[in-house]
Amino acid sequence: LAANSPFAAEYQQLFYGKLAWTPIPKLYDLHLWINDGLMAIFFFLVGLEIKREIVEGALSSKAKAFLPAFAAVGGMVVPAAIFWFINKDNPEMLSGWAIPAATDIAFALGVLALLKSRAPVALKVLLTAIAIIDDLGAVLIIAFFYTHDVHFQILYLAPPLLLTMFIMNRRNVTSSFFYVVLGMLLWVIVLKSGVHATLAGFLTALFIPTRNVHDPEAHPAKEVEHA
Repeated sequence: LAANSPFAAEYQQLFYGKLAWTPIPKLYDLHLWINDGLMAIFFFLVGLEIKREIVEGALSSKAKAFLPAFAAVGGMVVPAAIFWFINKDNPEMLSGWAIPAATDIAFALGVLALLKSRAPVALKVLLTAIAIIDDLGAVLIIAFFYTHDVHFQILYLAPPLLLTMFIMNRRNVTSSFFYVVLGMLLWVIVLKSGVHATLAGFLTALFIPTRNVHDPEAHPAKEVEHA
């Protein structure tokens, strides 16, 4: 509505942080905060869900993972191939091939949630697994196809943080505070290196323990997710 109103120019200026009165333009760049801030948090939650499903859920065995994996890959490859075929003679348009590859199964899950018990449980599990694998595919697409001008001198600071989180995981450190702090540092490093910052959220989630070995009923990942 805003983009198609008489205030479209002001809307664009606000969204991209180009208002004349802002003392620090980047600080008010809503586009930056959504793409590299909120999306990093979203992929952090996606990472928690992926790890939980791989460890003890719908993707915990090859037999369970095959059908949703096959469906998810097909749901990304086929739309992208159709997009490529239609736009193969237009190089400028071809750069948007990843848009149809994102299937947005979250909408289907929302409809199933409204149906509640009337929707088969098996269908919910299948769509959830497809959504998780699709999100993982989206992370890989961002990493390999939409990351440009990588500054490796900054990115070299990331492995020590990842190693620290790995050691914390192996020692069963379940306090969400330490993971959040290290994850924020990793986010800054990845953002400044030129790599898409969503990867920082995803990688941080993979190192959070799924269960506490001293308290099998506790789920650190779920506690972080709700926090």
